Amino acid sequence: MRRGAGIAGNPVLIGAATTLVVLVAVFLAYNANKGLPFVPTYELKAQVPSAANLVVGNDVRIGGSRVGFVGGIKAQRRKDGSTIAVLTLTLERSVSPLPRDSTLIIRPRSALGLKYVEITRGRESQGFDDGATIPISQATPKPVELDEALSMFDEKTREAIAANTSGFGDAFAGRGEAINTAIGAFRPLLRDIVPVARNLASPQTNLRRFFSALGRTAAIVAPASEQQAQLFVNLDTTFTALRQVARPFIQDTISGGPPALDAAIRDFPVQRPFLANTQGLFHDLRPGAAALRASAGTIADALAAGIRVLPRTPKLNQRLASLLEELERFSEDVNVPRGLRATTQALRELDPTLAYVTPAQTQCNYVTLWFRNISSLLSSGDRNGTWQRFIIIPTPQGPNNEGGPSNGPANGPDEANHLHTNPYPHTAAPGQPKECEVGNEPFARGRTVLSSPPGTQSAHTEKTTR
Repeated sequence: MRRGAGIAGNPVLIGAATTLVVLVAVFLAYNANKGLPFVPTYELKAQVPSAANLVVGNDVRIGGSRVGFVGGIKAQRRKDGSTIAVLTLTLERSVSPLPRDSTLIIRPRSALGLKYVEITRGRESQGFDDGATIPISQATPKPVELDEALSMFDEKTREAIAANTSGFGDAFAGRGEAINTAIGAFRPLLRDIVPVARNLASPQTNLRRFFSALGRTAAIVAPASEQQAQLFVNLDTTFTALRQVARPFIQDTISGGPPALDAAIRDFPVQRPFLANTQGLFHDLRPGAAALRASAGTIADALAAGIRVLPRTPKLNQRLASLLEELERFSEDVNVPRGLRATTQALRELDPTLAYVTPAQTQCNYVTLWFRNISSLLSSGDRNGTWQRFIIIPTPQGPNNEGGPSNGPANGPDEANHLHTNPYPHTAAPGQPKECEVGNEPFARGRTVLSSPPGTQSAHTEKTTR
């Protein structure tokens, strides 16, 4: 009997061929975002202000269609000291040549941070050669990040939007029938407004002169606009307070106004001598009233507190008797002067230290900032406890990096592998420059810094209100 020949009769060759096909398929799938191998491409460089959140392999699109991918990203330092990003764009040959007036922008692909490069094809006949660089002047318009768009909704804006939404909801709630009636009334309104508009448009009405005169009037009252605005603000405050007593108190007052005015007409001539004497009294009291104006609020608060405290003072005085006796014995003790002298000496010795440490808070606000920020370290949690917020920041690679023991400070060779530390920063203390270095130190890229940075930094840090 004749034996079968060829690959079909050999299991080893069949397995080898299958393995080869699988390896080729895996290779092609793994490099799908980078294009098929042995396929010619059109490569360009592109300068952009920032490549934040853009990674190698992201799409390059023209008109929404994918025409290539980002093959590389690197930083470039310019002559003026600024830093930009240079992208390597691997494009299909069908795009070549890209017109020289084409522009590009880095756009978000989703709200999760995925980006892609969008190219707007120009109209020039001349195009970029393979390997050419698209200048940064054509990376327009400036992209707007999602966090920048959301940052305009600050806390006050969010509160105002919530108040407006709640107010509009309350205003329209249960008023559907009234809204329908108002819409039905718009038709006769529009019908009646036609002759009114015709009269306003007539040259005899001279509406143009009315607006010019209105503009001149506004220009005359413009210097007093702030006072008028404050007047309306104060009126709003006053009427808001009066709304609480409008009915029945103010209503009863207005109703009783005419009889009161009649009584005043009869009685004021008789009261005129008394009013004249009262005028003289208040005239004499004017200097004292002016002096009390600045402390009136404090005096009012003190009197309010005194009303509550005075009934308790007898019991307090009884309890203070033993304390005062003890203080008397303490003052007569011969060892007290020695203790006071020792305390005085200790305070004198502490004075230089306090003078050195005090500016760290009074000028740089470091103590308050530390307590404010440390409070948010354990601010999240549930009924079982709180959680500590932290994030792992990997150290740069290189000799003597901060990820393990080293025999010296990190000093390159990579730009990121440089130690930046300042164990004794300036805090505006006596003998130091008036600067608050902690929190204001500039980052010296590509240099090892082991002391205070050159130059004078800001003399203040972030202010805290609570």
